[in-house]
Amino acid sequence: MTSLSGGSDNGGSAPEPQTLVCARCGTEARSPQPTWTCSVENGTRRYFCDKCSRENLRAIEGRLDSAWW
Repeated sequence: MTSLSGGSDNGGSAPEPQTLVCARCGTEARSPQPTWTCSVENGTRRYFCDKCSRENLRAIEGRLDSAWW
């Protein structure tokens, strides 16, 4: 079994919840949201809220970078 460094089995505290920001509209959310989309573009993770994901579903499925939508 593998765990992240600083985890509870290493005596560290739990990581702080990450604030996600939609790369398209700027909406913020605490921790990962099940309705959000994560895209890796040029090696960088980009998150999109459920509204932006729905509005651009065809471009996302076509694997177009978000700069094209």
